[in-house]
This record gives sequence, C-alpha cells and structure tokens, in this order.
Amino acid sequence: MTTGDWAGGDPAADGGSPGTLAGVLGAVRGTGWHTVALELSGVRDKDAFMERCATAFALPRWFGRNWDALADCLTDLSWQPQARGRLVAVTGWQEYARRAPGDWEIAQDVFAAAVEHWRGEDTALEIVLALGPSD
Repeated sequence: MTTGDWAGGDPAADGGSPGTLAGVLGAVRGTGWHTVALELSGVRDKDAFMERCATAFALPRWFGRNWDALADCLTDLSWQPQARGRLVAVTGWQEYARRAPGDWEIAQDVFAAAVEHWRGEDTALEIVLALGPSD
C-alpha cells in the first residue's frame, strides 16, 4: 500500500502494483489531480483497515481510527494541499469484504458519502475499486 502524489511517492517505485494501476495513477499526474493507492491485501478487520487508511491518505494525527473520523477526514480535506481533484484506487479489498462484510459495507458508505460530498465543488473526489488482483 503506497500513495501517489496525495501524500507523496509513486506506487510502482514504492513496491505497489506496477501494472495498470500505476499507469492509471500516473496518467492522472500533471492534471492537477492528486492520487492515492489504498492497498488492502491482508486486511481482515476494522483496525487494520483504519491503519491502512491512515497511512495511505497520510491522515492527520487527530484521526481517531473510527468510521466517523474517517468520514470527517474525507469530507474536510483542509489538512491536505489544494488539488483540482483526488483519485483513490482501492485494491486488494476482496478479502476484507469477505471476512468483515459489515465493516466493508460501512467503508463503502463512507467512501460514497465522501465522493457525493465533493460533487459540484471546485475539487472532486473519486474512489474506484479495482476488480483484479492487487499485484
């Protein structure tokens, strides 16, 4: 799990998925959009999910590692540099979805609400779930 220019780094260079995902995130660079790759392989519970989010999004220290705090961070991006938009690519989520379906449903609701929050604003947030393997 690594980040693109949202919090710094290159998914391919940092050991993330070197194939299509890196190409997609790389194509977005230079457009004013910031990117992040949220890699969830091996995540089996909410605590691990929150830790991956904290790292991938470079969430502020005050992030409380709970659903409300994640929602707050994704709908108030004042802790992040300005951007024309933000693209989040989520990979390796299938195991988490199987092992913790209730938590995965909440995660999807938080993501969907954040995307909806930014609709029609000067900056956008888009979150995509990669269907293929993360490697």
